[in-house]
Order: sequence, then structure tokens, then C-alpha cells
Amino acid sequence: MTLAGRATGRRHPARTGSLEAEHIGVTVDNGVVTLTGHVGSYAEKTMTERVVQHIKGVRAIAQDIEVRFPEDKKTADDEIAGRAAKIIAWNVAIPDGKVHINVQRGCVTLSGQVDWHFQALQRKKRCANSGVSGVNNMLSIRPRIDIASIKNSIETALTRNAEIEADGINVDVSGGKVTLNGKVNTWRERTTAESAAWSVPGVTAVEGRLVVV
Repeated sequence: MTLAGRATGRRHPARTGSLEAEHIGVTVDNGVVTLTGHVGSYAEKTMTERVVQHIKGVRAIAQDIEVRFPEDKKTADDEIAGRAAKIIAWNVAIPDGKVHINVQRGCVTLSGQVDWHFQALQRKKRCANSGVSGVNNMLSIRPRIDIASIKNSIETALTRNAEIEADGINVDVSGGKVTLNGKVNTWRERTTAESAAWSVPGVTAVEGRLVVV
């Protein structure tokens, strides 16, 4: 997918070889990309955003794509909730009753508290199954604070990641909250840096102040 003709306010049909995107519109304004239109699944919606993240010059993404299922592919909310509950129950790392599920019109909301960010991320990904139109991840992270260790682990993770130019990123840790300052080359690099920070045990929040240049 490309963003040809980046003039402010122009709208383009998005196309990519692995995504049926004829109903997706792309508007670009000073590096801020707005995605509109509709797709046939939640997986297509998230795939579209990932594709745009890789494009140099993208500073931010406003996701306004709607998931529209054909009538014969819609799934009842109680069936979706049942699937999500089974997925969470199968994970022995999460104690029973710690994650709560609410489903309205195909949109799954997860709430509660887990020990690590990767658990929250996995729950979101695995609950985005067939029939799901969206996933709201409201899970919070139980704080485990060791500021020096967290800072060192994040800086190490950034340095080891080939997608990130770590020299341009400063890491500040206050409690379990991490703030990333500095400059990166792409929006994808920014999100990768934030993911690297989230991967460190003890991190309960990540504030990305990285500027795409």
C-alpha cells in the first residue's frame, strides 16, 4: 500500500496485495493519516493500520475504519463472550476471576488486572477472533517497581532491536511509568520502541513523546 499524492485533505483508495481494501479511504495531513471506510473483519482493520505504520513520513494514525460483517457471518454476543472466556481460562498464568469480559454488538471489552503487559496484549490478540468487530483493552498492570533495573532493561531492549536507532531515544522511569523522549525515523520505529518498553517486567505505563522526523 502506498500513500500516493500526499496533498492535505486528499482521499485515496488503499490497496495492498494481501488486503481487500477497496472500501478504505486514506487522508493525509502533515504526516497524520486518517483511515476511513469499512472492512469485513477486525483482522483486516488491524492489518491496515500495521501497513500504514511502515510508511516513512507517517507521524500519527487516526483509525476510523468500521467492521461490517455480512448478515450470515455475524456472531451473537454471548457466543463471542463464551469463546473469550475459554481463551482466558486456558491460560494458567492468569488466576480465575482476574479478567472480566463484556461484549456489545461484537465489540469485546476486557477489564481487570494482570501481572505483565504481555499478558494483556495476548488476551487482546486472542480475543479478536471471528465475529469480533473490535477489542477494548482496559486491563491494568500490577505494579512491580525497581526503577534502575527497569531503565537498564529498556535501554538494553532498545539497543538490541534492529528496527530502532536507540541513540536518539532517552528513557525516563518514574515508578512503573516509562517516558520515551527523542527522535525516530518512522511511526513504526516509534511503536516498536514503545513495545520494547512495554516488554520489560514492572512497566505499568508507557508515554511515547518520540517525534517522527
